[in-house]
Amino acid sequence: MEPFATELGAARAAQPAWNAVPVRERLRLVRNLRALIVERVDAMCDVVVADLARDRDEALGTEAIPTASALKFLETRAAKLLAPRRVSWWDQPTWLMGTRDTVHRRPWGVVGVIGTWNYPIFLNVVQIAQALVAGNAVLWKPSENAPRTAEFTRDLFRAAGFPEAALQVLPATRDGGPRLAETDVDYVVFTGSDFVGRKLATRLGERLIPSTLELSGCDAMFVLDDANVEMAARAAWFGLSLNHGQTCIAVRRVFVARAKQEAFVSALQKLVRAAPLGLVTDGQKTQADRLIADALGRGATQLQPTPPAPLPEGKGESRLAALDEPDADAASESPSSSVSPLPFREGGPGGVGERALAPTFLMNAPPDAAICREACFAPVAAVLPFDTDADAVRMALVSPFALSASVFTADRARAEAIAAQLPTGSVCVNDVLAPTAHPATPFGGRGSSGWGSTQGEEGLLSMTVPQVVTVRKGTFRPHFDDAAHPDPATPQMLRGLLALTHARGFWAKWRGLWQLGRAARRKR
Repeated sequence: MEPFATELGAARAAQPAWNAVPVRERLRLVRNLRALIVERVDAMCDVVVADLARDRDEALGTEAIPTASALKFLETRAAKLLAPRRVSWWDQPTWLMGTRDTVHRRPWGVVGVIGTWNYPIFLNVVQIAQALVAGNAVLWKPSENAPRTAEFTRDLFRAAGFPEAALQVLPATRDGGPRLAETDVDYVVFTGSDFVGRKLATRLGERLIPSTLELSGCDAMFVLDDANVEMAARAAWFGLSLNHGQTCIAVRRVFVARAKQEAFVSALQKLVRAAPLGLVTDGQKTQADRLIADALGRGATQLQPTPPAPLPEGKGESRLAALDEPDADAASESPSSSVSPLPFREGGPGGVGERALAPTFLMNAPPDAAICREACFAPVAAVLPFDTDADAVRMALVSPFALSASVFTADRARAEAIAAQLPTGSVCVNDVLAPTAHPATPFGGRGSSGWGSTQGEEGLLSMTVPQVVTVRKGTFRPHFDDAAHPDPATPQMLRGLLALTHARGFWAKWRGLWQLGRAARRKR
């Protein structure tokens, strides 16, 4: 029996009626949804913290704010984007005179959304809302790592007034994603690892089911020789430590101009000193341990915090002991020393089998080290020096992932020149991560980072398929007549038409007109 046959049947039955609802009415429900996020924001933060041990303020800034902004974008832009578009007369070729074309955006039908857990409100709500606004019904498989957040999200859509049958919420189980891939849906949106994405793409390709795959990243940050080093160091810290490093566009590789490396490391050390422990899953712990060991074994060194200034005797011993106790041995080493990876420690709230790891920077890792080539979901990054911009780009292209990147420089033209050489879906200049959540811009990657867009105009339109409706007036159909009774004048007429409309220069066009007129007189 087909997986989720009952849910699919209910969604298919509900989709035509839902698609018949005017877009403006669907957007009224989106407005309800946006208002509910404001009204229930405390409860939203509660479930995110309970599921994932996220910081409440971080959840507010990375879940509530960008989700509400994305919904507002739909409210203001979706009706126009989804409206039928008449093709301009100016774009109509001469040989199609008498026709008028309209491009419609039709829904796929039933869209399967395989949700993620690292940003369980933002990434799930936006994709579901885009699919529903476009007129699709949705089968949503939430992540098993965020069950409370899944229930909260389901209740948000119900309370906003979206039909229950049009949004079928599947069990949040680990095998739900593979089972959904076997279901007869019309389109699939998946956010997750490249490993799972490849398997999903293979199976969907066998069944000719199109998809959007938002997969892993190994994002590069470029600190050029004219950059604001202090700001760049804070950006690298933010880009690695946000959400415990569990962000697909987290900073994983920092390419620093050799002339700025010492100042950059000094600024970064101050931040490492106050590093909080982040929670990672068992699998992320295993991978991070391997990546760190690989880099250290190939000559990299682990950035250590700057030792604190001595305090007067008897002042602050207990506080310093508490700060230094987890890695007291490591703190005594010089910044250039090669040391063992920081220990993982069990414990802490949350429901994802966590371990704790402080954000880790690996200095002078080779560009082909595992940390520079693989996707990682733990707070680990490499710092590599470079001599020229071309060298930095060459090293960055070693990784097969192409999701996002950032460039820090005072020269905008120089940054844009680097961006033009990167195959990434986005490039931020003098910032990281935050601009990629702009609700009006597309988000997606290339290469091992997947395909398609999940945001902005492109994200909404990906939930539709274009259909062209052509209307031709009158009864003049010369191509019908030539099919039944070929006319020897037709080839000459076509050559004249080709020259008249596309030849180079006035006299060439004039000869085409003369040839066209001559053939027309001979034509039956």
